[in-house]
Amino acid sequence: MSTISTTARGVPALQRTPRAAGLRATWFLLVWQVRRQAENLPLTIVVQTGLAVSTVLGYEILIGDVSPEAALFLATGAPTITLITVGLVMTPQQMSQSRLEGSAEWLRTLPVPRAAFLAADLSVWTLLALPGLVLGAVVGAIRYDLSYELQWWIVPVALLVSLTAASIGYAFAVILPPMIAMLLSQLLVFLLLLFSPISFPAAHLPQWLQNVHDVLPIESMANLMRAGLAGQTFSASGRDLLVVLLWCAGSVAVALLTLRKRG
Repeated sequence: MSTISTTARGVPALQRTPRAAGLRATWFLLVWQVRRQAENLPLTIVVQTGLAVSTVLGYEILIGDVSPEAALFLATGAPTITLITVGLVMTPQQMSQSRLEGSAEWLRTLPVPRAAFLAADLSVWTLLALPGLVLGAVVGAIRYDLSYELQWWIVPVALLVSLTAASIGYAFAVILPPMIAMLLSQLLVFLLLLFSPISFPAAHLPQWLQNVHDVLPIESMANLMRAGLAGQTFSASGRDLLVVLLWCAGSVAVALLTLRKRG
């Protein structure tokens, strides 16, 4: 039989450690999600490898001979595409599938803070996207015989980009009906590959689409990753970091509010 110890002032100790309880719940949910996704990890890595290879080689087929500048753009864009695709496509599809099969609703019946659910899910999807960063960079370097100029902050930036993409995908997965969220995630694949300045300069896009990308986080994500991989050739601004941080914070807030409302 468990007991609740009291402090000198008679306040139950359990009531004074809600943060510890929340961290413990988050840890158990994180372990559960990791075990749940373990069987899908090989397939996830295969998909990420396919994205990296298709990005590096596919654009080369379309544009013909690739100049050294274009090759570096493609090589630094491939890791970004894999990170963003896992977050914007695979995360909402998995979340939507969980809602359709009922496992997401079952989890919400547990006496666990909604923030713990969100933290565990986002942690898993953020980490699952990281193999794509390595695969994309390696494929690009091998194909075009490149050497990168890594910056010390590439790891935290990669985590931020992965987290932001996962947060955005998670947010519209909990807001929209599951089928619509899954269809939208499939549409994002084509928009991401064809109309986002990740593997090519933004100047190649129409002016109105450039203006759209000034607000969206995709170009800023690509700029940060490109500068982190090839710092002596590319640069990123403080505005890029601010845009990504704002989208990350906003997406997390929307997802958390939606989960609490439905809980």
